[in-house]
Amino acid sequence: MPAKLTELKGKKILIVGYGKEGRATKEFLEKSVPDAKIGIADEKYDAAYLEKQDKYDLAIRTPSIRKELITIPYTTATNLFFANVKGLTIGVTGTKGKSTTASLIYAILKEAGYKAHLAGNIGNPLLSEIQKSNTKKDVFVCELSSYQLDDIEYSPHISVVINLYAEHMNYHGSIKKYWHAKSNIIAYARAGDFLVYNPKLKNLVKLARSARCKTIPLVAKLPFPERVIPLLGNHNKENVRAAVTVARILKVPTKYTIAAIRKFKSLPHRLENVGKFKGITFYDDAISTTPESTMQALEAIHNVDTLLLGGQNRGYNFKALARIIKKKKIRNIVLFPNSGTAIAKAIKETKYKPIVLKTIDMEKAVRFAYRHSRPGSVCLLSTASPSYSIWKNFEKKGDLFKKCIRKLNRC
Repeated sequence: MPAKLTELKGKKILIVGYGKEGRATKEFLEKSVPDAKIGIADEKYDAAYLEKQDKYDLAIRTPSIRKELITIPYTTATNLFFANVKGLTIGVTGTKGKSTTASLIYAILKEAGYKAHLAGNIGNPLLSEIQKSNTKKDVFVCELSSYQLDDIEYSPHISVVINLYAEHMNYHGSIKKYWHAKSNIIAYARAGDFLVYNPKLKNLVKLARSARCKTIPLVAKLPFPERVIPLLGNHNKENVRAAVTVARILKVPTKYTIAAIRKFKSLPHRLENVGKFKGITFYDDAISTTPESTMQALEAIHNVDTLLLGGQNRGYNFKALARIIKKKKIRNIVLFPNSGTAIAKAIKETKYKPIVLKTIDMEKAVRFAYRHSRPGSVCLLSTASPSYSIWKNFEKKGDLFKKCIRKLNRC
């Protein structure tokens, strides 16, 4: 894949997919290779957007576009970034926790005075950030999704893999292909590079054994009491361990690490305490779109009386989640389509009988929570399924949840 700027001069380049990353790519190319001819192909402008590829020398695939749809030589915005970045790169991936971990690493580096940048899947395009500054003194903390890693041809200097569960099967087609995409983060690592991994997870131990770079397990003991961590849940303690491990590789003084973690605040929609309304504490964990992440949320938060579940059906196994619901005696369950049907079946098989509301309406769900939750208890949005059957994304889902909470509190 041609990705260095010298390889793009004078080329006819088609950007396939024109959202936030596509716009950042166009801006980067116009500034960096002004003699290139740049075209745009996006379904929202033209239903036949894929048919004009043969008029261009090269395509740039954005993450939302499957690589099988590209019929000419292509590269990606992620490869463009890594091919042309001059500073240190830290790549963070995993099924869950990558945004929090990347943000923790960034916070520590900023506290220590590094010229740090936070970009990638977290919402700030890599090519936007590289245009702000691109020197050897810059450090780029990059959250990398499986979509971005699917056909990457570079590895970060420090790769961090938090965990791996089954997800995005609709995009990758199988767990094997998903695993392959994630493991690509170290496919091009060199002897002087690093892989930071969780030694408690067998699949990550296996990944570490295959690595050509230095492999560093998460620190076994934190250099401060766990009460310093302002985040809920054992999974967030693992995220902190990952960030501390990276800080140690970079020889960041411990005082800066502690100061950054003390000040760190939970990211939106990640076990976010919305507040106490009518005696009920509401938590927004809209980011939890797999059974595993919802189970982690239920381990982190006690006294959950109402749980909002369901969304796009990707064939997940909900049996373990159903057993935890029974064990914790969660009395009220809201089920959204389409996976709500599978979740209901899994709960029924445990012979547990909570009060259940099946709905497509978030306001009805929150009204149900207000009506049935015991005073002093918790209502948790943690759907164990992707959002797309009803909502555009998990952010829209979480924002609507919070809006409905505040609206109905006034009633």
